[in-house]
Amino acid sequence: MRFKAVLAAVLLWCSAAAQAHNFHVGLTEISFNPRTGSTEVVHTYTAHDVEALLMNLYQRQFDLGLEEDQAVFRRYLEKQFRISVNGKPVALNWVGMQANVDSINVFQEIEKTALPPGAVLLDGVLTDFLPQQVNNVNVSGPGRPAASIVFNRARREQPLP
Repeated sequence: MRFKAVLAAVLLWCSAAAQAHNFHVGLTEISFNPRTGSTEVVHTYTAHDVEALLMNLYQRQFDLGLEEDQAVFRRYLEKQFRISVNGKPVALNWVGMQANVDSINVFQEIEKTALPPGAVLLDGVLTDFLPQQVNNVNVSGPGRPAASIVFNRARREQPLP
């Protein structure tokens, strides 16, 4: 009888865990830091989604606490996230990455400059892997009203307000 109770509890926990991750959402904050004079870009993704993507692409487990595994995700992110002006990419410097059980945070910056007017953003992170992935980008800066833009598989590239 005890085995059945434990089995039922495990099955209930597994189904709750599966239900808990129905939404695939990324969040990016783009803001100007007046203290440094740089535009900062902070991405947050669900760790499970990033790990599943990398497993699918490379058929191996990744430990995003390791620098060499972070480099693999960095290459992917730099292909899927880009800011451009007049068709030319803006240099986004990689500052670093933090990974924990729940989330992956990536830090980038456009050094010593505000986000230029007429910037266009490509954000296809995880949308190539998860059809229901939605990436929300919040943008703020001097002379720019705060705005939130939604990216998905159908809308990967949009002008920034």
